[in-house]
Amino acid sequence: MKVIRGLYNQTPNHRGCVATIGNFDGVHPGHLALFNQLNTLALNYRLPSLAISFQPLPHEYFSPEAASTRIQTFRDRVDSLASTGLQNLLLLRFDEALATQSATAFVTDTLVGKLGVKHLLVGDDFRFGAGRQGNMALLKALSADGSFTVSDTDTVKSDALRVSSTRIRQLLEHNDCDAVNQLLGRPHRISGRVVHGEKIGRTLGFPTANIALKNHRPLLRGVFAVMARNKRGDAWPAVANLGERPTVNGRQLLLEVHMLDTTVDLYGQHLSIDFHHFVRGEMKFDSLDALKQAITDDAETARRYFADKPSIAASKPDSFTLQ
Repeated sequence: MKVIRGLYNQTPNHRGCVATIGNFDGVHPGHLALFNQLNTLALNYRLPSLAISFQPLPHEYFSPEAASTRIQTFRDRVDSLASTGLQNLLLLRFDEALATQSATAFVTDTLVGKLGVKHLLVGDDFRFGAGRQGNMALLKALSADGSFTVSDTDTVKSDALRVSSTRIRQLLEHNDCDAVNQLLGRPHRISGRVVHGEKIGRTLGFPTANIALKNHRPLLRGVFAVMARNKRGDAWPAVANLGERPTVNGRQLLLEVHMLDTTVDLYGQHLSIDFHHFVRGEMKFDSLDALKQAITDDAETARRYFADKPSIAASKPDSFTLQ
């Protein structure tokens, strides 16, 4: 998949496509159904498939302080999109010009004029343009001149409820990994580069790989049974702490991963951490000895979890292949 950052990086080869538009945070089954349909349309039209998204996301632009946390890091979102078979991803800078552009102008000037979209596929609740005035009725009216065609997708439901990024965020806020993974059809993932930390875990007998989160603020908090994977596909059952480490007066949100029953040098590597099971919430202990005992218990809980599910360690989900 080719990532195109802004219309100014568009080449003549990118003009003429079947396209869809959205935030695509979490890349859940609703998104996957849309991309499957988009790829089929691309084959029928003999044109490349294009997903159009934004940086920042629209709600982050309008309400930066109140904006909901992203489910995925930028890299994880791109990796998940690439796994769908999508050919091109266009990232538009969401700024004042785009925020105030009318829905009609966005279609005629950008979609048809600059991108040459021949067919537009959107979700059934799609809204766009200044004041969110654009909808399917407007798209159908604008397509009446034959410049492009348009269709929408049906809602994907699970347990009679709509599968949505909002629903996934709510489950993550409650540390419900089992429900999140069932809804996604894959483990929730956070990836990043292993960086040097304070090495407190090593002094307790539990060396950790510290994953750089940068500006990402994951919704999960606490201790989890996870699988760690590198770019080669090597996988290690592990126990992870995602929090601020109150026992050692931590102030920075960290993702610390301790590999179970193995020692491996991972500094500088890019790791994918798949969250499988919530062990406990983050706690402040009275002493380092109490913390050490808790980590010992956490590791044993994670060890038993994976012992009961040997297929997890053996699986290497293609949807999480790092590019």
